[in-house]
Amino acid sequence: MLHQIKIFCSKDWSDYELLDTGEGEKLERFGQYIFVRPYEDAVWSKTLTKEWEKSDGKFWSSKEGAKKGWKFNAEGLTLRRWQMEYKGIKFWAAPTPFRHLGFFPEQAAHWDFIEEKIKRAMAPQGLALRDSKARPLPAIKFLNLFGYTGVASLFALRAGAEVTHLDASKQILKWAKENQDLNPDLKNLPMRVIEDDAIKFLEREAKRGNKYDAIIMDPPKFGRGPKGEVWKIEEALPKLLAHMKKVLSDKPLFVILTSYATESAASSLGYALLEAMSGMGGEVEAGELAIPEKLSGRLISLAHTAVWYNKGINNNN
Repeated sequence: MLHQIKIFCSKDWSDYELLDTGEGEKLERFGQYIFVRPYEDAVWSKTLTKEWEKSDGKFWSSKEGAKKGWKFNAEGLTLRRWQMEYKGIKFWAAPTPFRHLGFFPEQAAHWDFIEEKIKRAMAPQGLALRDSKARPLPAIKFLNLFGYTGVASLFALRAGAEVTHLDASKQILKWAKENQDLNPDLKNLPMRVIEDDAIKFLEREAKRGNKYDAIIMDPPKFGRGPKGEVWKIEEALPKLLAHMKKVLSDKPLFVILTSYATESAASSLGYALLEAMSGMGGEVEAGELAIPEKLSGRLISLAHTAVWYNKGINNNN
């Protein structure tokens, strides 16, 4: 069953703020720095004035008639990285060539969901639901495909999961390990970091008989694997979901699918995930990942997402 479209939003940020939006741009605070980045859906006027003028930097898109990339007002900012934190998890932020800063603030709603669901499943009452004798069971196995710098993986790790974190970029995986090392309580916990193509990895895991209880996927619109494999979301997503299902455990907790592809729709992701999880029971919620704008309180949608969850395993939704 696919629920009606909903908004997934966390209002618990302290190190990040969406200050203003308008005229195709968004103004954001990342720790001590304020940046301007493109946001084409902002088809209204800006509210603030001086704050935009005093920003520390701006990412110019090719659509704006300027050279694409970052232009910084703070000397040396291109060489810096700084620490950010969300609910006790620390991670590095830095401007990247692709307008991002090493994490996606709107995904905090998923970080909360991941940690809560894994913790509840591993609690004594959760174990009782999975094993009538309430014997100690292996840790929840969590797979993060297209894992980027690994913030979601860290929340799963803190909740007690055994984490497998996969990305096609060696540089990004190094960033993910540095984020883990930034958290002393998580530094020595089990997180496998793997450089691989997502579909090829899933094919091999299925042959090995390896299973996962929780999976999160954030596939790009277009990309290349470590050996030049071409990824186009409209062609590869059905195949990805089919292979993903083959590595799910008998009683999985959840599957999260997120897309930043502008042509996609939340309902499309929802129906794709619903079809992929056919026969598994559970329910699917589809919607938008959003951030509240500081002044207006508007919920600004930044990505589409769909979440399948098993209500039979200690789920309070």
